[in-house]
Amino acid sequence: MKLWVEKYRPQTLDTYIGNDVIKNKITDYLKQGSIQNLLFHGVAGTGKTTLAKLIAKNLDCDLLYINASDERGIDTIREKIIPFASSMSFKSIKIVILDEADYITPQAQATLRNTMESFSDTTRFILTCNYLERIISPLQSRCQTFEITPPSKQEVIEYSNYILGKEIEVHKCDPNDIVKVVNTHYPDIRKTINTLQGSIVDGQIKIDNNSLKNTELNGLVGDVLKQSHGAKLNKIRQILADSGSREFDSLFKYLYDNVDDLFPGKEGESILIIAQYQYEYTFVLEKEICIAAMLNKLL
Repeated sequence: MKLWVEKYRPQTLDTYIGNDVIKNKITDYLKQGSIQNLLFHGVAGTGKTTLAKLIAKNLDCDLLYINASDERGIDTIREKIIPFASSMSFKSIKIVILDEADYITPQAQATLRNTMESFSDTTRFILTCNYLERIISPLQSRCQTFEITPPSKQEVIEYSNYILGKEIEVHKCDPNDIVKVVNTHYPDIRKTINTLQGSIVDGQIKIDNNSLKNTELNGLVGDVLKQSHGAKLNKIRQILADSGSREFDSLFKYLYDNVDDLFPGKEGESILIIAQYQYEYTFVLEKEICIAAMLNKLL
């Protein structure tokens, strides 16, 4: 079964929701048949990758797509990007999409900057990232930078209804359930669509309210961990207390799945801490204290 996020990924700029000013600018580029180096930044799941792929689709280009969260080192630049950029092409231009470019090491980013300059006549680069501050300044200065902002909640609700209308009988959708899912995951459209698809049982949406509550809690904790300063532990303790929950099992998996984003440069150490406290969590009575102790050690 094909994932809905791929099945319903916008195929034209007209069907791409939100960011109208940026879409107009991109449309002007496409009319000229070329682009500058571009850098799209913003929160996860708001369409940065989709926009990058739409640009490439609408140009006469050879395309190299790299997910930098998997291939982040200098070897990727030397063994994939440079050979691609230096190869012969019968297209008007070559485009390299570097998705999640904030995962690229600083050393590799410096090499990428030089590569951009060396092949500026034939190759354009489109970078996407969640955290602009992780992109070195010399690399930012060689790109036109756009902040991709999320569409409104109402637009996401309408988009969700459109997809559901294609997949199941509309009368089997409770509008309140759709709103719950959007509110829980907003502004992440990708998670919203994935959750809706995973909630289909016998042609109907059946929402697991406990799961949504845990997802919301995990997201709030993650948002605090991503902050660059402030009394993080006190904020997290307040979130845990306000949740009214006594079970935090899903938080371990959330921290592990997002360890690169939440603890950059300390992934290995952080995974060991998460594993240690997940084991201890089984035997303690006060789960909230165990979680607070783990997060204190992770900070």
